[in-house]
Parts: sequence; C-alpha cells; structure tokens
Amino acid sequence: MPTTPPRLFARGSWSEASRIAALLRRETVGGMLLIAGALVALVWANTPWAPAYEGLRDTVVGPSALHLDLSLGTWAADGLLAVFFFVAGLELKREFVAGDLRDPRKAALPVAAAVGGMAVPALVYAAINLTSDDGLVGWAIPTATDIAFALAVLAVISTHLPAALRTFLLTLAIVDDLLAITVIAVFYTSSLSFAPLLLALVPLALFGFLVQKRVRHWWLLLPLAFATWVLVHESGVHATVAAVLLAFTVPVLRSRAAGGPEAGPGLAEHFEHRIRPISAGIAVPVFAFFSAGVTLGGLQGLQASLTDSVAVGIVVGLVVGKAVGITGATWLVSRFTRAELDEDLRWPDVVGLSLLGGIGFTVSLLIGELAFGAGSPRDEHVKVGVLTGTLLAAVLAAAVLKPRDRHYRRIAEAEARDDDGDGVPDVYQEPSGSGSDRERSPRETVDERSARRRRTDPDDLP
Repeated sequence: MPTTPPRLFARGSWSEASRIAALLRRETVGGMLLIAGALVALVWANTPWAPAYEGLRDTVVGPSALHLDLSLGTWAADGLLAVFFFVAGLELKREFVAGDLRDPRKAALPVAAAVGGMAVPALVYAAINLTSDDGLVGWAIPTATDIAFALAVLAVISTHLPAALRTFLLTLAIVDDLLAITVIAVFYTSSLSFAPLLLALVPLALFGFLVQKRVRHWWLLLPLAFATWVLVHESGVHATVAAVLLAFTVPVLRSRAAGGPEAGPGLAEHFEHRIRPISAGIAVPVFAFFSAGVTLGGLQGLQASLTDSVAVGIVVGLVVGKAVGITGATWLVSRFTRAELDEDLRWPDVVGLSLLGGIGFTVSLLIGELAFGAGSPRDEHVKVGVLTGTLLAAVLAAAVLKPRDRHYRRIAEAEARDDDGDGVPDVYQEPSGSGSDRERSPRETVDERSARRRRTDPDDLP
C-alpha cells in the first residue's frame, strides 16, 4: 500500500496557526518600534549633539552597595533584555510542552535549521578572523536571528508569507534564542562566583513553587525574580540567563487536580499576555536605542569599520552564513527523511526565509558588547557590521520573497476561506490533509476549549 511521503512546511492545525498569527502581529509592531529606536540612536550619534547621546547612555544609576551602579546602556542590556528573554523562555517552553515542538517529527526541521543557522555563520566568521588579533572572540555575533526585526521587514515589503513559513520562522527564532542564551552563559562568562550563583537557587525555587501553585501576585513574584536576577548578575553569569530560568519554572498547562475535570492553561499564557507588550514595546526598542548609536565618522569612518575583519565576518556570516546554514540544514532534513516540500512551496521560498534569518540585531549587538566591551573600538565596528549585515539580508530577502507575493496571496486567501462559517477555515478540514493537520470541527480543540474556559473561569482571566 503506497504511503504519502512526509512534507516539509506542511500546514499545521488551525488552533496553532491562529495562535501564531496573533503572536506575530504583536511582534511586528515591536519590530517597527525596534527599528525606530535604532534609527533615532544612529541619527543622533552622527549629529553635533552626539556627546549628549553618549552622556545619556553612559549615565550611571543604581545602588553601589549591591554592585548595581550601572550605566543606562548596561541597564538596558542586562535589565531590559532580561524581560525579552523571559518572554522568549515562556514561548520556548510553551512550544515544547503544548506546541509543535512537542512532536519530535515536527521539531526536527526548525531545530536542525536553527543549529545550521548558527554553526555556519560562526564558522564563516571564524575563517575570516582566523589570523585577526583578538577577533575570534566574537564568533557568536552573526549567529542570532531577530524575529521582531524580520517580521517588521515582512510588513514593510508587504508580502503574504504562508502560515507554515511564518510558524517555521518563529519556531526557528525561538530555538535560536535558547541556543544564544546557552552560548552567552557558557562562552561569555569571564569570571564565575559560585556563592551568589548557588544563592540564586533560593529565590528561583521559591518563584517556581509559587507559580506552580498559580500564585500571580506581583508583590510576591517580582521581588523573587529581581533577587534571582541580582544574584545571577553578581555571579558573573550574564543576568539574562536568570530570566530564562525563571520562565522555565512557569507552568504551561494547569494540572487536572488544580483545574477540575480537565487540564487548562497554566500561568505561562497569563504572564506572556501581560509581559510581551512590555518586552516588544519598551524593553527591546530602548535596548536598540542605547546599543545602535554608533558614530560613523563619515565615509572614511564607515570604510574603516567595514574593512575590519570583525565587521566583514559579521556581514558575511549574517548574509551568506545564515542563508547557507538554514537552507542547507533544511535540505539535509529533506534528504535523510525523504520528506518533500509542501506542494505550494519551492526552494526559493526556503532561501528567502533563510535570508530573513540573517536579520540579526538585538542578540547580535548584545554578544558584541560582551565579546569586546561596550564602547570599545571593536564594539563600534560590531555595530556597523550588524547594521550592514542586517540591512543587506533584509534587502536580499525582499528581492527573493517579493516576486512570489502573488502566489503567497493565493495561499493566504485559501487559508482564510470559511464557506461553512464554523470559525475554522475550510483548508484545515480537508480530508486530503494529514491526520495531524485536520481540525475535527465542530468539536472543540484543546486550545479552543481552553479559550472558552478562560471566558467563563474568573481564575483564568488576565
């Protein structure tokens, strides 16, 4: 009996697609704010008022007794980005517990693509900086993907990327964030103090105990989270690692014992609903404002920066390394699993998506500061390299994806069509789809049942 070959980028379930679509709309707005913050900083740093920008960025605030007398730029990198990584940790755990990543077959592609999209840029950067004086320390800079920036680019070029590709891009970026925070913790911890690191386990454990009991009082949780952040910061490990650890303690699903006859959503959804707007609307744009302000020094200064092997490695890593790494990993998955691309897609779509993966901004700038020191000459070259590589990747992605927009529009129209008016697009109910991809309408899915419960259960209200 003939079997249907597995499909890469096959359409998922309607509940997952609708959740991802809502999440990406919020990330797109955040990406626009991120670009605005970076542009304001870049323009300000290249005007006669540049000393005012530098003075603001270098203003020191905070209690020295706790070793928290930090500049505003450092507060943005260590403090505000902790909010960003907390949300990323929540989303990562949600994907592995209740999303597509819980299925190893579905997780294989984005995980492989994320690994390839980090390994190849790192190798490209290392090859270019092999003989560079202290340049190798920045090998991880071109490995990051900025999902908010990438979605903002998609909004600017107005392309109707299919739901499967958008879901893949988000999932790849989530796994990318996990790998990035692991790299930061392992390779960019210059000195380690075990006493505060062990002490951090106390407030972390208390925080985890309370959220498992569905305690959501901010006056209990915020002090514990801050104490964990302070102690991890004091240990020498980058403080954003604390945010990911805190996020991993938050339950995604509520146990049947706590929620009645059937499981419902845990606190992860509640926290993400509350904190994501702060991350996308405040934390990341403010970090971009304090990190992207590099004085170019005219054409000569720009040329000097771009001829530095560090900047060259970043640009080539982001533009070429990411495209080769993500596309190559996808091809290898296809080759070894004998899976075929979904019938609506072609390999140029994968290449365009891989180029979008080369838009590395937020985490790339953070790693650059950790590698070379904030405000150092090499850090300034890092900023130029990241901005240039991100811009080139965005332009090339637009050049590949935009001509396919008419085809994408037809897919989007098919994915939105609901002739029977049951609230689930017809394409998600077609018998030709795989069993895991079809919705059993009009029965409620788990996510839809959870949504209904939240409308009626006061304990689940935001």
